[in-house]
Amino acid sequence: MLSTSRLASPRLNCGQCLEAMGLSIAASDVKAQVDLSAYADAQGFLDVQTLTCAQLANTWQGDADRLAAWYSGWYNGLAHKHYMDITKGKEAEHEVIVYCKANPDRLIIHAIDVVFKSMRERLGIEVK
Repeated sequence: MLSTSRLASPRLNCGQCLEAMGLSIAASDVKAQVDLSAYADAQGFLDVQTLTCAQLANTWQGDADRLAAWYSGWYNGLAHKHYMDITKGKEAEHEVIVYCKANPDRLIIHAIDVVFKSMRERLGIEVK
């Protein structure tokens, strides 16, 4: 039978643990999430053509998902399309968020344009 004293784990120093956690949080560039409603006008409307990448990157995932769905509907409506490719939609949303994190000063509509052009090129889709 094994003695539990031989299996003792090293003790953590709470001060070192808290210091490591603090350094980890500081290094990760964590920012507080902001509700999209913070950018709405007095009537509760968002001007989707003026939202910035910083605003998208710093909002909640659920708000980003809703906004991505709205933009998808907008672009599909402009193209007179009545269907949605869920897989490509998720991929596009992810790529827009990645682009926005790297380019916070750009408008979301610019990020979408960059991502859509890249996806079309990658997939061999020509726009008529």
